[in-house]
Amino acid sequence: MTAMRWDLADEPRPQQTLFDEPVFERQPGLGEYRGIEFLHVRAQRVINEVKGAPFGFRYTINPYRGCTHACTYCFARPTHTYLDLDADRDFERRIVVKVNAVSHLRSELDPRRWRGDLIAMGTNTDPYQRAEGKYRLTRGIVEVLSEFANPFSILTKSTLVLRDLPLLAEAARRTSVRVNLSIGTLDEEVWRATEPGTPHPLRRVRAVEQLNAAGVPCGVLVAPVLPGLSDGPDQLEAVVEACVAAGARSISTVLLHLRPGVRDVFLPRLAASHPHLVADYRRRYRDRAYAPRADQQALDALVRDLVRRHGGLAADRDDPEHMTGRSPAASEAAAHEPGALSVVAVRGARQPAGPVPAPDDAAADQLSLL
Repeated sequence: MTAMRWDLADEPRPQQTLFDEPVFERQPGLGEYRGIEFLHVRAQRVINEVKGAPFGFRYTINPYRGCTHACTYCFARPTHTYLDLDADRDFERRIVVKVNAVSHLRSELDPRRWRGDLIAMGTNTDPYQRAEGKYRLTRGIVEVLSEFANPFSILTKSTLVLRDLPLLAEAARRTSVRVNLSIGTLDEEVWRATEPGTPHPLRRVRAVEQLNAAGVPCGVLVAPVLPGLSDGPDQLEAVVEACVAAGARSISTVLLHLRPGVRDVFLPRLAASHPHLVADYRRRYRDRAYAPRADQQALDALVRDLVRRHGGLAADRDDPEHMTGRSPAASEAAAHEPGALSVVAVRGARQPAGPVPAPDDAAADQLSLL
């Protein structure tokens, strides 16, 4: 029995509530999962409250910790250190699996205790990463949320989401469902260097088209955009044009940010693949996690112009409707009625909505989703 230091899944301040969660089984990956170790735990809580999230949701579910997508820039890497694992290779190869997530969720959705708030998935690590092909926890979670007609959103880089297309389409007929695909670039060299464990970006573009065609509203985050790697006007136009053509409901963008702990993984890998860029990155992110505001604004303006030029709908990354499918008016109405079920209109659907708290900088940093 191995004790593991365990942080609440989306809590931005790790010094707050922590508890010990035992790893009761370690399972080495076989076949297509060779090289991965799965750490089985029984979570004491599956739905996590994130106070102050400015994205139109307050509750999240993350059935896995760590991620085999191995994105060099992943903001969630430091959360592995809360578990006494490292943010580098352990994050990619030692995946914590909450094996009781589905059964525990069913009890947590008991209407005597739960008011039907929207639940976001993919806010920490990808719910459709490779482990999902083995454990099918995300599928089980979607089944339960659909059964309870509980609204939810999913952010993913994985085309494995298409495995659950019929289930998601049925859920979308019962409640508010929103999926967003993260597609930062179509540049194959950049993709291979920075997102080595993810599906090809063109496959993700096709997934956007298939989801929308099936009645599952799907948008795109062109994110993160990497300075000197994927921020060229032609590169950005290529991904925007493809996503608009695929029917993306809305498109937003975010420039890379490097939190402490992520920088220590990202910069050495950048030095191995693009050594000529390291000095520029050290300058840009020398004493900050975020790029200069002027750079962020220039990128946002460029992408907005490209989206509009190609006939799409541009969005802010913290727009509730873009992230969750719920309109700002619906989120505002819910915020004024804490403790009660309200019924709001979202693209013609009716579903329960819950309270949405005021923005908080720490939560915004943790839930930047990139």
